[in-house]
Amino acid sequence: MCVTCWIHIIDFDDENNIINKNVLLHQVGEIWHISASPADRAVLATCYNHTLDGKVLTCAAVWKMPQESEPGSHESPDDAASAAHSLELLCHLDGAAHGSTACVAWEPTGDGKRVISLADNHLLLWDLQESSSQAVLAGSASLEGRGQLKFTSGRWSPHHSCTQVATASDTAIRGWDTRTMSQVYCIENAHGQLVRDVDFNPNKQYYLASCGDDCKVKFWDTRSPAAPVRTLEEHSHWVWSVRYNHSHDQLVLTGSSDSRVTLSNMVSISSEPFGHLVDDDDLSDQEERRPEEKSQEPPQDGVIATYEEHEDSVYAVEWSSADPWLFASLSYDGRLVINRVPRALKYHILL
Repeated sequence: MCVTCWIHIIDFDDENNIINKNVLLHQVGEIWHISASPADRAVLATCYNHTLDGKVLTCAAVWKMPQESEPGSHESPDDAASAAHSLELLCHLDGAAHGSTACVAWEPTGDGKRVISLADNHLLLWDLQESSSQAVLAGSASLEGRGQLKFTSGRWSPHHSCTQVATASDTAIRGWDTRTMSQVYCIENAHGQLVRDVDFNPNKQYYLASCGDDCKVKFWDTRSPAAPVRTLEEHSHWVWSVRYNHSHDQLVLTGSSDSRVTLSNMVSISSEPFGHLVDDDDLSDQEERRPEEKSQEPPQDGVIATYEEHEDSVYAVEWSSADPWLFASLSYDGRLVINRVPRALKYHILL
């Protein structure tokens, strides 16, 4: 049986606080994961359930939105409900032989022609060819060990010329070199229970964050994987999602099954632990400041704000790619909440 699902393309009008949406038909099955191409805003990948010979598999495919449904082209809610457009299938990431696909991640920079998929215990590297109408398997790697090892999530690093990928499996985090498809580091027992998500610091090449079922968020330097450099314990249930701000890496979002979203300021391990660097031309201005202004201590690590608009488990948090002060969260009951970084913190970072 094939379940018909819909994808909602959300366009937020920040000036008027209005949400516009377009609805796209996804006819092949229930969606478990979505990832958008960084090179083409009309292209996305989905992981979805597919039943074959009585067995349910999670497959992956690459799609293109019809032009009239791309972000920025609006329909009224009545129009969207009455005549949803269908996604155009570009290609399947045919990893069925390797198992069920947990997620798909795009190469962060470039022309949007390389993706990875995680299928059970296999890491698969794909080259998208012929205008993304064909996916060619360019490389693969497998988890080896006792038991039924499976990947739960993965993230492509924007550093090292985009040649490294981090994956989570059980309680471990592993780094892989996409040129050789070999393991380059491993953080054993990164969490006390299942690792749910990982994300790379956009400004510090060796730093990444992780979260898991032990209710913790941890920050790592992959050169010294024996222990985390910082740990947050602000949630009371599983932490499903962690995201660095794309521009200001001291800002970190987390979403949890405790129905809360937290915004943390991890300034001590950010790329600017003492604020913005001062130019030589500004030194004379600093010397004229009052003594009490000179002796001010830098901000401390910790939670800035906790958001409790959700009534169910928060499975995903994401920063806006267009506005660094805007973020969204999504919960199990389908509620999407859009929030802003507190104004006082925004000006403290900027000024």
